[in-house]
Amino acid sequence: MINQDSIEALKARLDIVDVVGSYLELKKSGANYKAPCPFHDEKSASFVVSPSKQIYHCFGCGAGGDSIKFVMEHEKLNYPEALEKLASTYNFSLSYSDIKKNKPRSGIMQKIDAWYHSLLVKNQTALAYIKERGIYESSLEQFGVGYAPDSNTTINYINSQFLNMSEAIEMGIVGYEGKRVFARFIERITFPIHSPNGTIVGFGGRTITGHQAKYINSPETPYFNKSRLLYAYHHAKATIHKIKEIIITEGYLDVIMLHQAGFTNAVATLGTALTPEHLPLLRKGEPKIIMAYDGDKAGRAAALKASRLLSVGGFSGGVVIFLDGQDPADMVKKGAVEELSDMFRKPRPFIEFVLDEILALYNLLDPKAKESALQEATAYLKTLSPLLQEEYKSYLASRLGLSPSFVKIAGAANINHNKAIIDKSRHKDMWELTLIKTVLENPAFIDQILDVLDPSLLQFHSEEFALALKGEAAHPALMAILVDEQIKALQSEEALKAELIAFLMKHYEREYKKVNAQTEMNFEQKAFHIRKLRGVITQLKKGVLVPFKS
Repeated sequence: MINQDSIEALKARLDIVDVVGSYLELKKSGANYKAPCPFHDEKSASFVVSPSKQIYHCFGCGAGGDSIKFVMEHEKLNYPEALEKLASTYNFSLSYSDIKKNKPRSGIMQKIDAWYHSLLVKNQTALAYIKERGIYESSLEQFGVGYAPDSNTTINYINSQFLNMSEAIEMGIVGYEGKRVFARFIERITFPIHSPNGTIVGFGGRTITGHQAKYINSPETPYFNKSRLLYAYHHAKATIHKIKEIIITEGYLDVIMLHQAGFTNAVATLGTALTPEHLPLLRKGEPKIIMAYDGDKAGRAAALKASRLLSVGGFSGGVVIFLDGQDPADMVKKGAVEELSDMFRKPRPFIEFVLDEILALYNLLDPKAKESALQEATAYLKTLSPLLQEEYKSYLASRLGLSPSFVKIAGAANINHNKAIIDKSRHKDMWELTLIKTVLENPAFIDQILDVLDPSLLQFHSEEFALALKGEAAHPALMAILVDEQIKALQSEEALKAELIAFLMKHYEREYKKVNAQTEMNFEQKAFHIRKLRGVITQLKKGVLVPFKS
């Protein structure tokens, strides 16, 4: 893992204006800088970068954070990857602990990949297969396609180059059994598999000499988890985030051929169905998802599983099924690019596809089977949002030839949808916001404030005040306050005291009027409370802050 001291040293070197300015055209605006937000469509500049706070915040969508968070969001990287990206950019050497688990310790994967690639041009059988599939030489370069020889040749190469055999085992290049080491990839065309930031973390291999397993992947390692990775995502992500669409296929060759044909938003799962672990990667940029799967039994089953997962997760998109034994690579090879484009433009919506696939499992001419189909389909609809349940009740009823009244989804659990980060209709109380900014910039004032003021006294921004007291400055609501130049923090105890006295005077005077107008309170109780409030007000008028008592 990256040492914390090293992370802090990197943070100290970063300047947010420099970091963000390398991605966006920033314009000076007072003490801050502004630009159109890169995280949502807008024409006006609501994205603010504060050099004094070293944070950014968008008043339109609520995005915010520091330099590292910006690189994570803009480059679609995780935290360690963003740190490494910034360290590389600013020529900073990160230090790692001995138990580092988040990246390879050397360039062994890149060296093996380059060697595999150099061997491809020397193997006529591999080249013949590549040519037969219609792959261009430029694509071989772009995707780093290579060839893995027999096991002994690989082991000898590792030893001859003085590469670390223990690391080769750890990275899944070779295996170890008893006292024998052996290559994982033997006589196969190889496809390097990258993390989202472009680091090689594993390989896929396609046999050309009749091995029993047509395709294999690297074994699970601390760096390679096929349930989280998508092949060629690092190549496709720029297009994905530009056009807000991703095509997910079943194979490496499908991806390469689709990229050749201009579908540069294509990726593939790694010999496994789409999993919940893929969803965070798919959410980045909020693209429309197109599942491009084979029409055989296995392909339809995988498409059904993925469609259930994606529809319940709230993703938009649909399914394209390839029939007659074809796949995307075949269609590109025969020049059916326009046909492919039409198919991708009109995918079968996820929910319709799931419902149709469920119903296809039953003999709908049999009343009992139809009842079972209705129950299974209804159970699926209950996993969706109330609006979608209502919308698709009619579709299900129509497919079953029933009245919509038969589709009952009572008791369905409601989906909790995220509330908007910023409610623009809320009243903004400048005094309360000033107090919150004072707490954020001068934590030493907190005790003085809490001695005389309870958070419940704030009428409009009590939630933000509570967050500030907890020190959660990274919360989007607090970042909005920090970068707002109209809100000025109080810088001295004297200024803070004067503001607290003015605020508390108004509060206790309101309380005095409430008690005085009280009709349900007996005379003794009312007299007691009035004397108490008069005493507090008198003290405040003398400039004395009185400890708060509820």
